[in-house]
Amino acid sequence: MMQLRQLDMKRITEEERRMASVAARKEEERKRESHKQTLLKEKKRLTICNIARQWEIQQNRIALVASLNQDKDNEPCQINGSAAYVFPEESRSLDTILSSAVQGLSVLESHLVEVEGDTLCLYGAGALECLDRNWSVQTAGIIVTVSFMFIEFDEIVQALTKLKIKFPNSVHLKFKETNLVMLQQFNALAQMHRIEQLTVDPQGNPVVNFSLWKYYVLFRLNHFNLQKINGVKVTGNDIVMAERLFGILAYVASSELPHYRMLSLIGESRRKQFHYLLEGKGKKSGIGSEESSDNRSGGESTTRATLNYMTKDFHMEKLEVHISIQNTFTLYYITLGYYSWNLSIYQVSVLLLRMVVLKYHCLPYIHI
Repeated sequence: MMQLRQLDMKRITEEERRMASVAARKEEERKRESHKQTLLKEKKRLTICNIARQWEIQQNRIALVASLNQDKDNEPCQINGSAAYVFPEESRSLDTILSSAVQGLSVLESHLVEVEGDTLCLYGAGALECLDRNWSVQTAGIIVTVSFMFIEFDEIVQALTKLKIKFPNSVHLKFKETNLVMLQQFNALAQMHRIEQLTVDPQGNPVVNFSLWKYYVLFRLNHFNLQKINGVKVTGNDIVMAERLFGILAYVASSELPHYRMLSLIGESRRKQFHYLLEGKGKKSGIGSEESSDNRSGGESTTRATLNYMTKDFHMEKLEVHISIQNTFTLYYITLGYYSWNLSIYQVSVLLLRMVVLKYHCLPYIHI
């Protein structure tokens, strides 16, 4: 009340007026800051809700496509004596509804990147692009936990190399709504620098419904010496049980691997061990725990290394190359079978040599 001259029968001094003005300004700033924080929290809440809805719509669309493909492949099922069909009109209408919903939500952000203390939270596939930013050394150094939400695991796999480079101190990975559906996907985490904790939320990750999934993680990521899985401390008995359950798996996989691939894996393993050995020599004796941790990271066994994970896109790309090489092999085979009488000895020798190269380096499972 700037016009007030007296208060409680006493004249208001200029000093009192000045102190009151300062207090009023501080109160206004506090209110503005509180309002700003409230708006930011609400924006964050709405953004996460939008990301979650887009994720749900995407999953529904995938399920719809899979259902339609299955109906095309299978005979119509009989329900109460009548055949059940998926009508094209119904499919189109549902697809239209999903598309409209996506367009309506696009006015909000489709991803969110947030740093909370020592945790980096990534919401939505677009958030992975943050790994290309120039993070400050201080911020990158304090990140211990990386949380992925509403992101396809195959997309996360492609960003793991950047993750371990940008945030070298990250030792805890969290997954929620990432479509972890099979044990084989955990093989991809072996490329990380080190992992001490792993948290896989049951929401959106059906793999946790497998009773043995934790034992497989302990077996495949044995070189990381995991301390906790889903907040539960790992015991020595867990390690022993994991080895008993899945130990034979690595040997079976390595025995089925082509000889040249096995030699390549052995060479890669030796290179990693040499790399971490050099790093260890360059460190001071006062940080022996970190050195031992790094040695564990480079100590992945060759047999376990044969258990890897291939993303769907990479699998399709490799399959196309495989088919192309196989077609070439078939062409050489037919040429030798039907036209060898019209070829010179040199031409026959060249074709045979190329077939040998294709068989033992590209198509090791072709029998001739």
